[in-house]
Amino acid sequence: MTADTHDRPRRTRRIGITGPIGCGKSTVSRWLGKRPGGVLIDADRVARDVVAPGEPALEAVISRFGETFRRPDGSLDRASLGRLVFADPDALRDLEAIVHPAVRPRILAAIDQAGRDGAVAIVIEAIKLVEGGLADACDEIWMVTCEPETQRVRLIGRGSTDADASARMAAQAELVDRARAAATRVIDTSGDLATTRRLTDEAFAAAIEPGALPPER
Repeated sequence: MTADTHDRPRRTRRIGITGPIGCGKSTVSRWLGKRPGGVLIDADRVARDVVAPGEPALEAVISRFGETFRRPDGSLDRASLGRLVFADPDALRDLEAIVHPAVRPRILAAIDQAGRDGAVAIVIEAIKLVEGGLADACDEIWMVTCEPETQRVRLIGRGSTDADASARMAAQAELVDRARAAATRVIDTSGDLATTRRLTDEAFAAAIEPGALPPER
C-alpha cells in the first residue's frame, strides 16, 4: 500500500474493478456502487473529463494525433480516435502517456474524498487499473471476464464491426494477462445476468467486513 492510500477510515474497503472491454465490468461496478455505503469512481468518466474542451490533455492529444480528431464543437472525437489506437499499439501507448498522468491524481483525490465522507466500499473501475498504477490504491482487485465469443457478441451488439471487435480484443490481450495475475477475485460474466449478480454479491460479501455496511433498504 502506498503512502497516499492508508489515511482512511478503518473499515473502508477499496475494490478495484478491471477486465477487458465487453465483459461487464461497468455492470458489476454499478451494482457495487449502488450498495449502501458504496461509492463508484469510474476511470473512463474521469478520462473523458481530462480531455474535455479547455483541458491541457485535450490539446496534447490533438497535437499528437491531429485536428481531424477535434469535433466541430471542440470536443474530442473519441470514437474515431479509439478505432485508430486499438489498431496501432504505438498510438495507444502515446495516448495513454498523455491521458493517464492527468487521470490518476483526480482518481486518488476522489478516493480520498470518499473516504473522508465515510464510504465503506469505494469501487474504482478502470480498464488499465494495473497499468495505470491504481492497483496500489486498492485493497482488492476484481477481474471481470467472460468467454471470448461472448465478448465478441457483446461488442458487435454495441455497434462494433467484427474486425473492430477482433482488434480491440487483440489489443487488450496483455492487459488481460496482467489483470489476471494481479486479481484477488475473478468474476466470470459468461452466464446470464442473474448468475453474474449472484457471483458479484457473493464476492462482495466475502470482501467486506461483517457488519461494516448499513442494511439494504
